[in-house]
Amino acid sequence: MCEDESQEEAEVARPLVSETEGSGTEVAEPSVCMGLMKTGDPNTELGHSERQTWSRQMDFIMSCVGFAVGLGNVWRFPYLCFKNGGGVFLIPYVLMVFVGGVPVFFLEIALGQFMKQGGVATWNIAPLFKGLGLASMVIVFFCNTYYIMVLVWGLYFLAHSFTSPLPWATCGHEWNTVNCTTNFSRVCFNQSLSPSPPNVSSLNTSASCLEHTGLRSSVMEFWERKVLRLSGGLDEVGDISGYMVLCLLATWVIVYFCIWKGVKSAGKVVYFTAVFPYLVLVVLFVHGVSLPGALNGIIYYLKPNWSKLSEAQVWIDAATQIFFSYAIGLGALTALGSYNRFNNNCYQDAFILALINSGTSFFAGFVVFSVLGFMAAEQGVDISNVAESGPGLAFIAYPKAVSLMPLAPLWAVLFFLMLLVLGLDSQFVGVEGFITGIMDMLPPKSFLGSQRREVVVAICCFTCFTIDLSMVTQGGMYVFQLFDYYSASGITLLWQAFWECVVVAWVYGADRFMDNVACMIGYRPLPYMKWCWSYFTPVAVFLFHVVNYKRLVYNAVYVYPWWGEVLGWFLALSSMLCIPLTVLYKLLHCKGTLMERWQHLTTPIWGRHHLEFLPHENEARLLPKAEENKTTLLYESVI
Repeated sequence: MCEDESQEEAEVARPLVSETEGSGTEVAEPSVCMGLMKTGDPNTELGHSERQTWSRQMDFIMSCVGFAVGLGNVWRFPYLCFKNGGGVFLIPYVLMVFVGGVPVFFLEIALGQFMKQGGVATWNIAPLFKGLGLASMVIVFFCNTYYIMVLVWGLYFLAHSFTSPLPWATCGHEWNTVNCTTNFSRVCFNQSLSPSPPNVSSLNTSASCLEHTGLRSSVMEFWERKVLRLSGGLDEVGDISGYMVLCLLATWVIVYFCIWKGVKSAGKVVYFTAVFPYLVLVVLFVHGVSLPGALNGIIYYLKPNWSKLSEAQVWIDAATQIFFSYAIGLGALTALGSYNRFNNNCYQDAFILALINSGTSFFAGFVVFSVLGFMAAEQGVDISNVAESGPGLAFIAYPKAVSLMPLAPLWAVLFFLMLLVLGLDSQFVGVEGFITGIMDMLPPKSFLGSQRREVVVAICCFTCFTIDLSMVTQGGMYVFQLFDYYSASGITLLWQAFWECVVVAWVYGADRFMDNVACMIGYRPLPYMKWCWSYFTPVAVFLFHVVNYKRLVYNAVYVYPWWGEVLGWFLALSSMLCIPLTVLYKLLHCKGTLMERWQHLTTPIWGRHHLEFLPHENEARLLPKAEENKTTLLYESVI
């Protein structure tokens, strides 16, 4: 009836019965799932899916933790908590966790587990909206491309952490200016006694109390003049840094050899990359609370400012932080969930993972602010003058604090090693998810489709490496911010989450999907889940970013030119338009009336593991058996 661009052509089965040989028993409807509910055994295995499953459920938990828990938990949440009223920020944050984070997090995992597919094929549940899968692939590609730069900077700092004194702790280097200073306690103290000039923010990542006197921190000069070699703007590209290219190459080589064999290689490092950062965080916390001034920093972190609760920006920051730190909309959670046993309790897993994710963010705040309290005490300034946002916290404030500690190189090595490992596992899973999606979509007789997996991985990594060369130039930081602001965070993730909720809740049916989940786990989740999918989450995420949109500015000083904004929107729309354009394409290439086209294109294409509980009186479109197409080789890795 319609032209379908997917690799598998759906076949029609009637009537629907179990594939078990000799079984003629009719199967219960999915809204009741009597066959399952009577057994009451959550370990009952359903269906005959040939897809691999996790050997241990802990593998799934650790992989999700490794992917979702990243650098944003360490550098973004503590700053947002400080900026938005301290302990008061926890109120909108926790509320957004249960209204937006957990429902969509659970939706993605459950969808993958139910469909036993990852990436694009998951949306066989509503084939008209397969553009959601394509959009997630584009977002993951951009995320893989720019996110690795944080690892490159971390590796560069790590390589410079084995010297004493630390290179950013002193002046007199070839990258320093005559305004460089390390003795800024008196200047900052005097400045804090006088009112700040108008339109000057003390939270500017490149401007502190030193800037008002013309002095420059040695840490800031190391970051801007040695690491970034920052130019005057996006139009001033400048030359490429040879040292940064080496760090970039080394990082991509590490990523390549961790995923080139799929589960055979990546599965051996996922436990280390997921657990090691927590061990380092605990060590840094124990050391941090023993420093003078640490208690003041923790009190400052938790001190509630109730007036902030009524500000819309606080709620917007809470919502965007949730979707960013939970990695919602990237499609990787769906892929990871697709390797679960069909009867795995994904509902319970979603709450466990949410607790780990948000708990990590909260605990990281204690680690960060205990050190910032120490640094403020050492410099004799208010903590607000040493708090930084985003990369500034990881590469300016914390390195400055480390330089003031005894045994500074030891703590610098531990901190940057933690950042490197924390980012690597997210990068592993992101690149692996993209590679798996590419391998699934490539025609088997195409040039890339006929190549070994190792070759495809090498081509994808080299492509990202080539794009990354624009970010190791003198104008590279401006390019990085364009990717970060437009391509794989903010409006793109919220747009993706909005359509995921709409398609499952209103096209497929929220009650229908709740029934499917009951078939898997043996009971229905709380009704608030479907209310969130249907109303609260899509409305909230749509409104939040509409109100929150602002022009991109670097360091609160440099405003991007109009053509930079156009380039940013091109990056954003390249994924966002996948959804409406795919819907339009499918509707135009289908025959019949508009209602008939809609009916056909929103009919799910089931896998054979669904046969045991589909309505027996209806026809269904089924994926073909694997042996029917012997020329196609589908590679699916666990990670």
